[in-house]
Amino acid sequence: MSKTLEQIKKFYEEAFETSSKAPSQIDVRFYPYIGINHTIRLRDGRIFVRLAELCRDLPLEAQRALALILVAKLLRKKVSPQALQIYRESIKGVELRERVTANKRARGRKIITTAKGDFYDLGEIFGHLNQIYFDGKIPQPTLSWSTKKTFRILGHHDAAFDTIVVSRSLDGARVPKYVVEFVVFHEMLHIVHPTVHRSG
Repeated sequence: MSKTLEQIKKFYEEAFETSSKAPSQIDVRFYPYIGINHTIRLRDGRIFVRLAELCRDLPLEAQRALALILVAKLLRKKVSPQALQIYRESIKGVELRERVTANKRARGRKIITTAKGDFYDLGEIFGHLNQIYFDGKIPQPTLSWSTKKTFRILGHHDAAFDTIVVSRSLDGARVPKYVVEFVVFHEMLHIVHPTVHRSG
């Protein structure tokens, strides 16, 4: 085990010190997740922590904050606002975000169905909105209805795959066209105004 990993393991041991559920053993490893994902699990009295390989080079202060966050969530305790702030600031860097996007493009996959649904054609809607609101200047991304009907997330723009996906729950006669147009328009705005992560 590297010195860095040994230090990170100590952060988890310290995070459990105030708990009556202190584990007999803690296993911490970096895992090649596609994005910035981390998991912590309790099995047979042992703790298994898997940290995103992309975050291997985070400052130790951020690794300590992440340990406090994951342990608090496992124990269903309130997460320290200070720890959250430290961790969130550490993953906002442009370089890390670019690595995540590159990793997603190289190793991830996007499930695409079709732009033409049973009732609405996303290609037609995109083209119509593009001409009216953007003078036709937005290059058309891949448009797709979701594979399943979702009701919490009605649409999303994935910059890594240059894709707009709209929930299949909106592809029906009972859904007014303006609702679908609103969702597509909202996702088009993400293309025009990409999300920028700033520090401070």
